[in-house]
Amino acid sequence: MSFLLVMKAEIVRSFIIMRRYWFRTLTGMVIGYGMLMVLIAGFIYSRPGIEEGLSRFDDPTAATNFVLGFIIGMYAFGVVGMFTQGLQGMAATGVLEQLCMSPHGLAVNFLAQTVVGSVASVLSSGIMVFAVTWSVGGMLHWDTIPILVLLTLTFFNLVGFGFMVGGLVLVFKQVGQMAILLRMGLFALAVFAREEILNQPWPLAFILHMLPITDATICLKYVLIKNQMTTITAVNGEPIEVFRSVFLYPSFYWLIASCVLWTVIGLVVFRFMEDYSRSKGTLGSY
Repeated sequence: MSFLLVMKAEIVRSFIIMRRYWFRTLTGMVIGYGMLMVLIAGFIYSRPGIEEGLSRFDDPTAATNFVLGFIIGMYAFGVVGMFTQGLQGMAATGVLEQLCMSPHGLAVNFLAQTVVGSVASVLSSGIMVFAVTWSVGGMLHWDTIPILVLLTLTFFNLVGFGFMVGGLVLVFKQVGQMAILLRMGLFALAVFAREEILNQPWPLAFILHMLPITDATICLKYVLIKNQMTTITAVNGEPIEVFRSVFLYPSFYWLIASCVLWTVIGLVVFRFMEDYSRSKGTLGSY
C-alpha cells in the first residue's frame, strides 16, 4: 500500500512537470526522432561505398530491427542510470538522506520513481519507434497482452540489475566509470541481440541468456517485427511461416528465469549495501 501511495505521488509530480514544461517535452521528442534518423543513416548504413550504404534502405526490416534494438538499449541505459546517476545526484544534493528518513524506506521510494520514469520513457520511446519505422517504410505488429507482459518482465529484469549497481553506489560512491561501462554493454547487447547470437557453446550461451536484456530484446523483436511468426520446414522440404506464440518461445522462459535471478540478487545486494552504509554512517555522503 505504501508503494502505491508513493507511486501515485510520483505520477502526479511527473505529469505536472511534463505539462508545465510541455515545450521541453515536445522538443525533446522531436530532437530524439531526428537524432535516431541520423544514427540510422550514419551508423547502421555506413559501409564502404555510398551505393551499398544507401541500398540498405531497401530493407525496412533491417532498419526496424536496428531502431527497436536501439530504443530498447536506450531504455536499459536509462533505467540502470536512474540507480547510478540518480543515487549519486541525490547524495550530492542531500535528497538521499531525506528519502532514508521516509517511513516508506529508500528502496520503495526509489522503485516508485523508477516505475514512473520507465512508463514515461516507454511512452515517448514508443512514439519515436513508430515514427522512425514509418519513415523508413517498415512495419510493427502490435499484440497488447504479450507486449505488456514482456515490458513488465523487462522492467523488473533491469530494475533488479539496477538495484545491484545502486547498492555499489551506496557503499563505494564513485562508480561512474564502471556504471557507464555496464550501461554501454547493455545498450550494445540490445542493439545487436538476435536469436542467432545464442547459437554458441553452452557456457557462453548460458551467460548470454542470464544477461538482463538479451532475451527481453529477442522476445520484443519477435512480437513487434516477426509478428510471432516462425519458419518451419514442411514435409516437402519447403520453408513455411507459422504462428507461434511468444509464450511458447524458448527465450520467453529464459527471460522469466533471468528476471527472477536479477530481481532477487538486486534487492538482496541493495539492502545489504544499504545496511552496511548505514552502519558506517556514510549513506548520505558523496
